[in-house]
Amino acid sequence: MPARPPLFDLLRKVMRTMKTSASLLILAGLVSAAFCMTGAFSGSHSGYTVAAVPAVRNAVAGPEAVEDSMHEFMEYVFQPTYRRLKVSMAAEPNDNKDWKAIKSDSLILAESCNLLFARLPAEDADDWAQHATASRTDGAALYQAAREKDFGKASSAYRAMLNNCNACHRQFENGKHILVP
Repeated sequence: MPARPPLFDLLRKVMRTMKTSASLLILAGLVSAAFCMTGAFSGSHSGYTVAAVPAVRNAVAGPEAVEDSMHEFMEYVFQPTYRRLKVSMAAEPNDNKDWKAIKSDSLILAESCNLLFARLPAEDADDWAQHATASRTDGAALYQAAREKDFGKASSAYRAMLNNCNACHRQFENGKHILVP
C-alpha cells in the first residue's frame, strides 16, 4: 500500500476542528472535487478515468441551481418520483419489474437529496443539511431493502424517509406539503 500523502493528515486536522456536519460535507465535496480535477484520484468506471477527461479535470464551476424557486425544484424533481414510489409501496411487489420500480425511485430520491446541499438556506443551514442527510440515508436504506427484496425493511425505510422529509417541510414550509405513505 502506498504511503499516505501529507495532504491527508492536514485534511484530517482541519476536519477535526470543524463543528458542523454541513461544514464537513462541504469540505469533503471540495476535497473530492480537488482530487478529481487534479487527476490525483484515478478511479475508473466502465473504462473512463477522471485523468482521461480534461474537461472534468479542468472544471472550475461547482453546483449551481438551474431553478431558483425551491417550490419549483421540489415539484419537478422530487414530487413525481415520490408519487410513483407511493404507488409502488402500496403493496408488496409481485415480480422483478415492481421491485425495479422501487429501486429506481428510491435511488433517485436518495441521490436527489445530495442536490439539497447546494441549496442551503441562509438561516438554519445546519438543520437543512441534517434533514437532507437523514432523508438520503433512509432513501439509501429503502434502495438497499428493495435490492434485497425485503418488503418489511423497505416499508420501514420508506416511512422513515417520509418522516424526515416531513420534518423538513414542517420546519421550512410551515407544515405544508406533508407526504403521506
